[in-house]
Amino acid sequence: MAQASAVLKPKSHDETINIGLDKAYRETMAESLSQILAATYRLTIKSHVYHWNVVGPLFKPLHELTEEHYGALFEAADIIAERIRALGHLAPATLGEAAGFAPKAADVGKFTAISMVNDLVEDHEHAVQTMRKAAEDADDAGDMVTADMLTDRLTFHEKALWMLRAIIAE
Repeated sequence: MAQASAVLKPKSHDETINIGLDKAYRETMAESLSQILAATYRLTIKSHVYHWNVVGPLFKPLHELTEEHYGALFEAADIIAERIRALGHLAPATLGEAAGFAPKAADVGKFTAISMVNDLVEDHEHAVQTMRKAAEDADDAGDMVTADMLTDRLTFHEKALWMLRAIIAE
């Protein structure tokens, strides 16, 4: 029996990867993607909380837009986590910081629709800046898969920014 368990002992995924990307790059990119994953979760949670709690004349457009966004963001989290795994690293297994992602309950009731939009714009802008840098690094390393994934994510976030800003334009 001990012999069987030695045969079945899994190797680190990182040890067996040979996809034409060096180990140091894969480690650095996995860390960048982990930060992007955290930003994606932050936006998912905020979008969902604001979806539930928006009031006033912008209720309907913001309620519908945040619902569209949190659905797309939730799907994106899976794509990002799977890319981290494909690079040979574990996707973050705990979201202990998740409590810090959501706005404080006492503050949500004080937020206007415009302040909610401004908060989401700030987080989307931060995500875009982080993704753009990671996409450039991926492109420089010849990692077309990560670069393409990040290009798709950038497209989503830049469109989200346009739509959020359009809701509150005067």
